[in-house]
Amino acid sequence: MATIDEQLNNQIANIERTTGRSFADWIKIVRASGLEKHAQAVAMLKADHGVGHGNANLIVLRSREADAGGAPSGEDLVATHYAGKNAPLRAAYDAVVARIQEFGDDVELAPKKTYVSLRRRKQFGQVGPVAGQLEVCLNLPGAEPTERLRAISGMATHRVRIDDAFGLDDELIGWLREAYERA
Repeated sequence: MATIDEQLNNQIANIERTTGRSFADWIKIVRASGLEKHAQAVAMLKADHGVGHGNANLIVLRSREADAGGAPSGEDLVATHYAGKNAPLRAAYDAVVARIQEFGDDVELAPKKTYVSLRRRKQFGQVGPVAGQLEVCLNLPGAEPTERLRAISGMATHRVRIDDAFGLDDELIGWLREAYERA
């Protein structure tokens, strides 16, 4: 299975191949547009240049990252998750990640702006701070919700919120392992 970076590099190569323009040229087009809002720049690429939504989104994201001096590292993203009022949740995050990494050497952590995606062959969960707690989201289709394992919609089917590392008990580890094994 390709890593996220390999998939993004393939997408960039496909953009260049299908459009006949280099990725650097696309970034110049976004900069020259003067559009500051992400959605406006995406809409411009779609309307004026026939670029598909996913490709336009990636071009604009990379343009903004280049303007900011480059994309933040995964460690930088995680550090911002647990800065300030969320600092007390870092120990719980570290405990969750340590346990997940024991599941196998195929666990991939993919930090995003507000959470970390947990991947194997596909995403099996997410973890990040929400409302003063650490939220662990899981892909467990068909699992019956409980008072603790709440049903949600979106990128995952269920969530559990914990206040600290003590919330990472055998029950939560079992749900994490099940989501991992399904991925």
